Amino acid sequence: MMSDASDMLAAALEQMDGIIALGSEEDDNRGKLDYNWVTRWLDDIGLPQYKTQFDEGRVDGRMLHYMTVDDLLSLKVGSVLHHLSIKRAIQVLRLNNYEPNCLRRRPSDENNITPAEISQWTNHRVMEWLRSVDLAEYAPNLRGSGVHGGLMVLEPRFNVETMALLLNIPPNKTLLRRHLATHFNLLVGSEAQGLKQECLENPDYTLLTATAKVKLRKMTFGSFGSLRKKRQDESEEYVCPMDVEMPKGRSFQKGYEQLYEDDLDRLEQVNFWSGPRSVCASMLKDDEFFREISNSPNPSVTDDDSNV
Repeated sequence: MMSDASDMLAAALEQMDGIIALGSEEDDNRGKLDYNWVTRWLDDIGLPQYKTQFDEGRVDGRMLHYMTVDDLLSLKVGSVLHHLSIKRAIQVLRLNNYEPNCLRRRPSDENNITPAEISQWTNHRVMEWLRSVDLAEYAPNLRGSGVHGGLMVLEPRFNVETMALLLNIPPNKTLLRRHLATHFNLLVGSEAQGLKQECLENPDYTLLTATAKVKLRKMTFGSFGSLRKKRQDESEEYVCPMDVEMPKGRSFQKGYEQLYEDDLDRLEQVNFWSGPRSVCASMLKDDEFFREISNSPNPSVTDDDSNV
């Protein structure tokens, strides 16, 4: 009886080791992205105009991960839209463990494409999509705009109105704008649509434009002494905060599910739980882990054993 409980605990610990290994893999991948890769990445996300500044600053993958708003301003990136573009592009890298080749530059077999895959689209791939939906004459307007798949899917402030504005589709061409809206909403998916609608209904909402500039923060005289401590403690100063809300759609969890496929099968064999696989995440919490053991359908594990 005790051996069953020990096996279950060992299986859960193995799974936690897998998560730690995943974090180590991400660290390793960040270290592989040198400043030459970052300048090519700026091409991919549609911001080639900043390549010189990033190259001179020797910005690499690790610096991208910890980049702050002040860092971007020092690199002469002052546009709100471009800040959001870089923020979501960094988030896409995090979602893909900083894999160097995670971005999609060319069309492939995309019959049942998911929002997670669309978030990997480069600026060039977005322009290809515009051509495929009969908006070819407007596609070149996205060059240098910072529009890429991650911005379209992950940023609530980036909606079809901003897209139409960047494409220079006149407001009086209502049918054309409606055509764009139909294909845009189908592309980004229901979760992204819902977040964009919530943002739109916010009383403080303002339309995201290419001309809006990031406002410099005003610091009082007494704030300089504690500036270094604040930079360490306040995650909102990062361009892409460490606690940025990640998408909840199933397509974004695909990689993690595949990673633990073998562990999940092994846990099912020892009857660790009888519910769906999605409960796996809750097992990593101590209180829920022991609750699962106490409620195990395996009759060989008694209440006394579970308490131990």
